[in-house]
Amino acid sequence: MSTDLLPPVVPEVLAEAVENLTARLRKKLDAAIEACASEAVAGPDGSVSVRFGEDAVVTLRPGPSGVVTAADEAVCGCLLAPRCLHRAAVLGAAPLADPEQLAPAGPAADAEPDPAQAGTPPESGVVVGAGPQAPAVPGATTPGASAGAPPPTAPEPPTAAQLRASAALWEAAAAALAAGVAAGGAVVQAELLRAAHSARLAGLPRGEAAALRVVRGLRAARERSAAQRLGALTEAFRELLHVAGLTASGAGGLALTGTGRRAYEAGGSLRVHGLCREPVLSATGYGGVVTHLVGADGSRYSVSDVRPGGLARARGAGSASVALGGAVLDHAGLARGGLRVVGATVSADGRLGAGRGVQATPLRGIAWTDEPAAALFARPAAEAVAGLLADPEGEPELLGCDVRVVGGAGEHLLVRELSSDGTVRADAPVLRLRPAHPHPELPHTANLRRLAGCPGLAIRVLGRPDPDRAATLGALAVGPVPGARYTLRLPEEWLGRADLGYDRLQGSHLPDGAPELPEGDGGPLAGPIGGEADPLAGSPLWRVRRLLETGVAGGRRAVAEAARGPEPLGLRGPLRRSGFGAAADLATALAVEADRRPRDAFGRLTDASADRYAWAWLASATHLGAAERSLVAASWS
Repeated sequence: MSTDLLPPVVPEVLAEAVENLTARLRKKLDAAIEACASEAVAGPDGSVSVRFGEDAVVTLRPGPSGVVTAADEAVCGCLLAPRCLHRAAVLGAAPLADPEQLAPAGPAADAEPDPAQAGTPPESGVVVGAGPQAPAVPGATTPGASAGAPPPTAPEPPTAAQLRASAALWEAAAAALAAGVAAGGAVVQAELLRAAHSARLAGLPRGEAAALRVVRGLRAARERSAAQRLGALTEAFRELLHVAGLTASGAGGLALTGTGRRAYEAGGSLRVHGLCREPVLSATGYGGVVTHLVGADGSRYSVSDVRPGGLARARGAGSASVALGGAVLDHAGLARGGLRVVGATVSADGRLGAGRGVQATPLRGIAWTDEPAAALFARPAAEAVAGLLADPEGEPELLGCDVRVVGGAGEHLLVRELSSDGTVRADAPVLRLRPAHPHPELPHTANLRRLAGCPGLAIRVLGRPDPDRAATLGALAVGPVPGARYTLRLPEEWLGRADLGYDRLQGSHLPDGAPELPEGDGGPLAGPIGGEADPLAGSPLWRVRRLLETGVAGGRRAVAEAARGPEPLGLRGPLRRSGFGAAADLATALAVEADRRPRDAFGRLTDASADRYAWAWLASATHLGAAERSLVAASWS
């Protein structure tokens, strides 16, 4: 018996239940939620009940979708129901429903949903809100303010309803940030959920998704969940404030609203060839596979199969049938084969849709050495990654390169890039290949460890640059380097590549003997491997990140403690000496604003709003993200 039995609850039902409580009952809500930990009992009719004492039983009866979507699906037998503490506590202990589990709402209702995106927050740009409520912050910039840049195209302005929803979302987010994990209990979370529901009704799915990520992060942090990371919650707060603040001020237009359901457009006839498969595991319980494809003109496409099911779904989907135009292929075959698609429908990010008019027939697969796949490995990694990381709003695309194994470092594989003649590039840094999915039940980590046992091995790798780590590639697939003697020996039916998330490398796939290095090659250990290869590790920017995470964990009061000194947390000196003057100004402004609590002659607060504090926190967080991304891009060269 546990709260794992409780069905998911839509945010608005929980928010309404908390709002109906009196101030006295709200103070007891967090303790009452903890009391539900081992009291849930499943009924024979699909209901779940939780008993409070002798005369109060809360019963949840979800609808056909398995989600509690209406207030009358949660009832309590006490005299105060439905405005009782028991009902609100049980709803607060239940998991939150994902937007993908609900009926579509808002203007994006006619497109196909995107469940794979549920646990993947998008990167936000280096912009700081500049509306009528946004105070001037040192070092902050607005979109399109760079010197010499052409004037940006005017985005479609948000509607009045979207402006109101964004303002409510900003207010709730600012209050939650000021409270932090320490004081971010059920009442604070309920305000965020109410604002998230309003954002959904107004057609702002990106704001809704960001708010739900923050609420889930607050819950996990307060429960001290092993899966929760303070850095992830900090990023969730930054994304939420970024979207809500800029949309509410009108500076971002609808470019920041996102889309909850992926829209597809006609793509005509396509010939696509498989590159690799990638398992998908979402923080919200979704699992599946994405097969990456390349078109005849070099365009990138993908076919996904992601549904609720978690790890088991991710493992099994790798060999599941491809639901696209009647194609008689599974994802394993598509990753090493191809399709001719007639009447294709394609989303903006290259996802192929499975509409009624789509027809697909299998094609012979191509090797990575054949065009158009060979173009992925034609450019040096530094040159390719510069373009991939240039768009702060976009997800980095796949990158290919030939490398030589140096060794292992924990779960990472250390490699150095090879030049066209097969020797290690003299100016190439040490790159880290990390498991794209570190779950122990997936073979990524085991495969990289096996490769780490063969120093000098030449491999061709396809992966995704990690925008948050220096010179790091999330490896998805590997293959032999053309013309190299000491390289992988893969089965012929694998068509020259191994999907690290599904295929398991064996000893027979590795060469015998010692590596035969080309003349003039300094060997796999040539060049520096120390900390100087990681500019983030030696940067004083970690001090800013610590200040931001302190605010998320302890709230405004914790940041204010840093302001009570001549040099808060030793920020200004180290940052300015390292050339990060703007970061020093923004962090200092944040610490000072956190301690600004003006009071009248009677000791009462004259300005209790967290608005200015939230803008200062957002300014420092967005500048930090931009600075770190620039350092990551530089680490590849």
